[in-house]
Amino acid sequence: MSLRAKTGPQRREMASATSGPGRCVSKGGLGRRPPLARVRVAVRLRPFMDGETEAKELPCVRAIDSCSLEVANWKKYQETLKYQFDAFYGEKSTQQEVYVGSVQPILRHLLEGQNASVLAYGPTGAGKTHTMLGSPEQPGVIPRALMDLLQLAREESAEGRPWDVSVAMSYLEIYQEKVLDLLDPASGDLVIREDCRGNILIPGLTQKPITSFSDFEQHFLPASRNRAVGATRLNQRSSRSHAVLLVKVDQRERLTPFRQREGKLYLIDLAGSEDNRRTGNQGIRLKESGAINTSLFVLGKVVDALNQGLPRIPYRDSKLTRLLQDSLGGSAHSILIANIAPERRFYQDTISALNFTARSKEVINRPFTNESLQPHALAPGKLSQKELLGPSEAKKAKGPQEESTGSPESTAAPSSASQKLSLLQKLSNMDPAMLENLLSMERLLGSQGSQGTPLLNTPKRERMVLIKTVEEKNLEIERLKMKQKELEAKVLAQETPDPGEKENTPTILQPPASYSGTVAKPLKKAVVMPLQRIQKQRESSNKIHLLKKGPKRKLEPSHESEAVEKDEDYWEVQISPELLAHGRKKLLDLLNEGSARELRSLQRIGQKKAQLIVGWRELHGPFSEVEDLEQVEGISGKQVESFLKANLLSLAASQHSGPS
Repeated sequence: MSLRAKTGPQRREMASATSGPGRCVSKGGLGRRPPLARVRVAVRLRPFMDGETEAKELPCVRAIDSCSLEVANWKKYQETLKYQFDAFYGEKSTQQEVYVGSVQPILRHLLEGQNASVLAYGPTGAGKTHTMLGSPEQPGVIPRALMDLLQLAREESAEGRPWDVSVAMSYLEIYQEKVLDLLDPASGDLVIREDCRGNILIPGLTQKPITSFSDFEQHFLPASRNRAVGATRLNQRSSRSHAVLLVKVDQRERLTPFRQREGKLYLIDLAGSEDNRRTGNQGIRLKESGAINTSLFVLGKVVDALNQGLPRIPYRDSKLTRLLQDSLGGSAHSILIANIAPERRFYQDTISALNFTARSKEVINRPFTNESLQPHALAPGKLSQKELLGPSEAKKAKGPQEESTGSPESTAAPSSASQKLSLLQKLSNMDPAMLENLLSMERLLGSQGSQGTPLLNTPKRERMVLIKTVEEKNLEIERLKMKQKELEAKVLAQETPDPGEKENTPTILQPPASYSGTVAKPLKKAVVMPLQRIQKQRESSNKIHLLKKGPKRKLEPSHESEAVEKDEDYWEVQISPELLAHGRKKLLDLLNEGSARELRSLQRIGQKKAQLIVGWRELHGPFSEVEDLEQVEGISGKQVESFLKANLLSLAASQHSGPS
């Protein structure tokens, strides 16, 4: 079986019209909402299956024009139900007309980094698989779309064009709520995930690169035979699963700013809804039919929720709607082709399909361009000498030993070229953030310039801009280094002690031997200096002393990331016994004579404890010492100890600082 289609003039016209240099690129920039795109819907009416039925019965569907149709109203035979869609294809329409009218126009969005979806919907036996796959004589949407898309990729990747385009395919089916890889049936049930950007993906799904239509046939035809099909009363080859062909178009820009685009095309052949009373399904067929009808029911719920603007869209209620999340209400250009049958026995199925299609055309998507910078765009130092200097300068920079024949003017070229190269070689050591700023500056200059030849097509101008920018950045870096050295010198000058103080604090102010020249470490050590002034002020009073204890061993990481022991001094506060006794007396007087409000001014004493102390004092009299607080019910010994530590020092300090 072959899927090749004859390349008509219409397809060639489309390929040339969408691949020219003036192709419009739709971007949803930062802070800009993506443009709206309604789901486009088309209806295709298949012909009668046999001539006898056609001769005996009239069709229940009649065309009005290329976009409208009418169906008999089963409630009132004198009336008809009219429907209007984006396109209507009658029973005499060809595969070429359906493809060119509805599917071909959305292929151009793939080369703009946007997604597109084509869904075939309808009851069983209505011709969905014929529309999507077709036959060797009448190829359907899938082979025609792949042939056109590969042709577009070849033209876009031609020599001299700015983009390098690659195409890859994946093929899967959803069978009884299981995602199965048709290219690798042994992989089992796959899971559907969503990344941080909201893109739907399937980890472990096989992806095959294709460069020609023969490559596509080589992978697609064997995989199609793996799809689940079965016979029912209404269809001898009924699809028992939803089939999804995913075509990924990856574009990489060959020149700066080295953008990368990714577009995806979903070609979906949905299984048909079934009435088990008419199909006669039993056993496994009944189970398959239940899974199909359930997923299609959830699909209808998703469409209704989108049209009603509900806060929750039930995408996760089935594998099918989870996979179609981008196609319905997402970021894809979507086209829905509803297939219906003319026979009266399919009347209810036809009405149901038309109603679903009418609701689907109200769904709004927001397509946007999936564009990013390639990783190597931040490292232009890796570019070749020819790309940096241009063809003429690269030829001069080869040197006299590589030139077998040369003019006299070429002898002086190596020295000047080597100077230019020495400046350009600094790009490899430049900060990536600075390089990204340079690239954004270049894009800004390009957007402000004329619409003529881009900057990269004039290597000399680009080279001069790069050299000038590099020199300016180097001067700016040198100025920053000089300013940093001045700041370090000021900090060191502030830390240098007077001759009289040098004997008392040699270990605190002297910088360590491993000083790295940064500003952070001297600032940390400068915090100790106020303690020395406090020590001199307090030593004159002979009441509170700041004692400098012996060296304390401390582990510090060295520059070699090894722990090194270092001696550091630490301080301890010592209160004279007279001042401590005075503080205890003052605290005891406050406990015996103070009101509840005055007691609450003490640390660790709240409203409840103050009332307990006043009540105990009224029953038992005054406290003989502060430790008697432990006798108060609700105050433990640890709380008394903490109370003393918190209040003695503050009372002693207030007494010391007050008038003598």
